Amino acid sequence: MNKAMLIEAMAKLTKLPKSTCKDCLEAFIQSVGKALKQDKQVVLTNFGTFKVIKRKSRVGVNPATKKKMTIPAKRVPKFSAGKALKELV
Repeated sequence: MNKAMLIEAMAKLTKLPKSTCKDCLEAFIQSVGKALKQDKQVVLTNFGTFKVIKRKSRVGVNPATKKKMTIPAKRVPKFSAGKALKELV
């Protein structure tokens, strides 16, 4: 399911116009992104948790040159499914 399909499914379930559902989805995505940028967790009970984890630097191999290189530490978003979502799947 892509973004357009999700908007269509939301519109069918809520009986709201697609434009309204698109605006709501965009607002949700922006709100989650803003919270993660501020290093906050977003917890949606029975759905899951969005959070930021910090990856340590590590040694990797450049596939083009086969030389070892250091991959720097970075922050990455992570989603953990909640219990109800796991049971649903």
